[in-house]
Amino acid sequence: MAGPHRGKRIATTVPAAKAATTRKKANARTATVRLGAAEQQAKDPMVIRSLEFLGGMAAPDGWRPEPTHPEVAFAGRSNVGKSSLINRLVRRKKLARVSNTPGRTREINFFLVNAQFILADLPGYGYAKVSKSAKATWQPLIEGYLRHSPMLCGVVQLLDARRDPSDDDRQMLDFLSETGLPTIVAVTKIDKLRPAERATRLRALRVELTLDDEQLVPFSAVTNEGRDELAEAVVAIIGRAVESTPTDGARD
Repeated sequence: MAGPHRGKRIATTVPAAKAATTRKKANARTATVRLGAAEQQAKDPMVIRSLEFLGGMAAPDGWRPEPTHPEVAFAGRSNVGKSSLINRLVRRKKLARVSNTPGRTREINFFLVNAQFILADLPGYGYAKVSKSAKATWQPLIEGYLRHSPMLCGVVQLLDARRDPSDDDRQMLDFLSETGLPTIVAVTKIDKLRPAERATRLRALRVELTLDDEQLVPFSAVTNEGRDELAEAVVAIIGRAVESTPTDGARD
């Protein structure tokens, strides 16, 4: 019987010169990756370093976070894509729960971002199948929060690019105008429109709702379009609020 095959021994180590070359290439690739990440962070107007869910506010006189940080609220009708937008904005997949049942969220959920500001996720409004009693509960909850939050410095109002603003949308925008809160209008699902439709649609919204150009941000949770522009607008609102000292704990 033939003995075991004794061919050339397979090298298990890399020759020194080749190893040095390999290390240089690997280090160069690592440096490129790190540089790319640094450049990306440098361009990101809102680098997310920490996120904390603080809790939910279920009633106008219920629990809410202490007014120690600037707050930005996110509002919109049910099924407008608010949870997807928030997840994209903070670069997380499941921070805000994406529900298959519109109108399911019944609380104002608060998230502390970078230990610097609070993101307030308001319940979606306008879903026809929600009971009248539920709607009667949400309206004072939302309006009470928007009127009586001393650290609230602005609102991101969401509109669906494919649909005309509803009566509820118009009422919310009128209400925000009445309170004087700085408002950004994020036009969601913009990827659903053909390129030829986009400019026409955005122009119509600006005219119909009497919005300034800088108030309107086209947004897609699918393609990430508008994420940095929205982040920059939110950061600007917070910055302006921090520069000015609140003098009143409620809005009339």
